[in-house]
Amino acid sequence: MLDFTSALYLAMDHGSRSLRPWQALTTGRPAALESPPGAVAVAADLARLIGCDQATLGTSTLHIFFDLFEMLGAEDIALFVDAGIYPIARWGVERAASKGVPVTMFPAHDPIALEHALARKWRSGGRSVIVTDGLSTATGRPAPLDRYLPLVRARRGYLVVDDTQALGVLGERPSRAEPYGRGGGGTCAWYGLRAPELIVVSSLSKGFGVPLAVLAGSSGLIQKFEASGSCRVHCSAPSAAHISAAEHALALNHSHGASLRRRLALGVQRFRQHLLNAGLPVSGGFFPVQTPSLGGSAEAIHAELLANGIRSVLHQRKSGSPALLSFLISAEHQPWEIDGAAEILCQAASQRKNRMGFTHHEQFADLYP
Repeated sequence: MLDFTSALYLAMDHGSRSLRPWQALTTGRPAALESPPGAVAVAADLARLIGCDQATLGTSTLHIFFDLFEMLGAEDIALFVDAGIYPIARWGVERAASKGVPVTMFPAHDPIALEHALARKWRSGGRSVIVTDGLSTATGRPAPLDRYLPLVRARRGYLVVDDTQALGVLGERPSRAEPYGRGGGGTCAWYGLRAPELIVVSSLSKGFGVPLAVLAGSSGLIQKFEASGSCRVHCSAPSAAHISAAEHALALNHSHGASLRRRLALGVQRFRQHLLNAGLPVSGGFFPVQTPSLGGSAEAIHAELLANGIRSVLHQRKSGSPALLSFLISAEHQPWEIDGAAEILCQAASQRKNRMGFTHHEQFADLYP
């Protein structure tokens, strides 16, 4: 069975024999009372990688978003939320809204619409907090963080970035030879952004293969967060196993990350080229989540692929919308696996006559900042 359903983009795994051993899985103490062994060092490494002054670890991004918006909501803030944000961040926003924080949605990746919303809703003396994903899996495009940041800076605000998809994959100084850039620090690193207004929340579960979360930002903000979070008081701290796996992931990223990202980029390019050569449009840009345009045939083609030993992801963008079919490419996929899956997909799509044109903006070259 050829499997294109895993979001472990760099194919990092962390078997128990590869990890630093631990004496106990947990200390039994909440993070508010004591950081788990190794957590401070891992957080410092992640802060350097992302490009922020300081960082702290969390059990999940949901835990972090709950505490983050609770902390920010103690001030006079208004949330301006990119409509494309991932559900986890959205749940944190909904919790803030339930506590009376005003929330304004704006169209995904639309800085002009955001500027208009800020002009209408911003209150003098208050803080504007923009919330966005760093990268859209629907389009494969990074959010225009370089255009969002000046808007919050002018209004004493913050730019909160859920960078779960990009951490480990995107990095500094992207080029044609290295479209993902270097280092794996995420979308802010990809744009070369460093600013006290930036707040980055990310899971390590995609690029780094570790179900652990990080919050990165200015030193003052991180220290305030660590002193005030309810989840840090009432929920379990990250386990020793997860912290050890994060250490291992960061070591692998240092030694092999560049080659893994190059292999991943070549795999994505190879898959896209097969589809485009066959006249089958595909969204996702240079990112590993590739979604061909199949009209109303996604479910039937998904079943046909399964019958041919190929697993793909059948999903919906939102409830009630048409089904979509996505392929998640990883650095582990071999050329023959990509070729075989793409050939069967194109044959199935051709039989259903779901051919459409595509535009040049889907290519890698137009995605560099």
